[in-house]
Amino acid sequence: MKAVILAGGIGTRLKPLTFWTNKYLLPVGTYPMICHGVAKLREAGFRDLILVTSRTALGGFADVLGSGRDWGVSLTYVVQEEAGGIAQALELARPLIAPREKFAVLIGDNLFEESLRPYREQYERQKDGAMVLVKKVADPRRYGVPMLDPDSGRILRIEEKPENPSSSFCVIGLYFYDQEVFDVIDRISPSYRGEMEITDVNNAYSAAGRLQFGELQGWWTDAGTFESLEDAGKRLKGALP
Repeated sequence: MKAVILAGGIGTRLKPLTFWTNKYLLPVGTYPMICHGVAKLREAGFRDLILVTSRTALGGFADVLGSGRDWGVSLTYVVQEEAGGIAQALELARPLIAPREKFAVLIGDNLFEESLRPYREQYERQKDGAMVLVKKVADPRRYGVPMLDPDSGRILRIEEKPENPSSSFCVIGLYFYDQEVFDVIDRISPSYRGEMEITDVNNAYSAAGRLQFGELQGWWTDAGTFESLEDAGKRLKGALP
């Protein structure tokens, strides 16, 4: 199973640091942020990784990760020429995904404490469709909030940053898809922001009754603010060999 890492964001909330470097190359502990994601995917059993990033950041990632050999993976780089949303960035990986192939998608600033292997194995047992991970958080209004059906293990719908959340869970930035996700992307339209939203993709699966979930147990953050970046650095310092 391949994994796609999306690392093309400009990191608006981390300016002025991101005036000089891509946010996924900022240090978390003693390593650049992107290294933690690569290491977690490798530990989970992923060996073929596709990294989608901007043209200006490509050289920085190549300097840090190279071909992936030193990290025990094989890396293929894909350039996102202009920002158009997470789903648009994912679409760029289409030529590298085989027909009927399942794969994972990691947003590069999502950092984890526990192993991701059990979730990969859970999705491998799933016949088809998609799977997302959810996590209980203190303020779900900041995230996409799922309406869960625990009896079926499915998500009924995801609400993006609701004022009155229906649960205390949020959807985190690790997704699992079958190859049909690209047909779903073809059918969705840009949002009011002019972007192709991954929540619209996931809701298309949920409307078809084909979006399942796993609940993340350990610590997690999307290190997109100074506070979360600092917290992640403290927690993950020395986490890699």
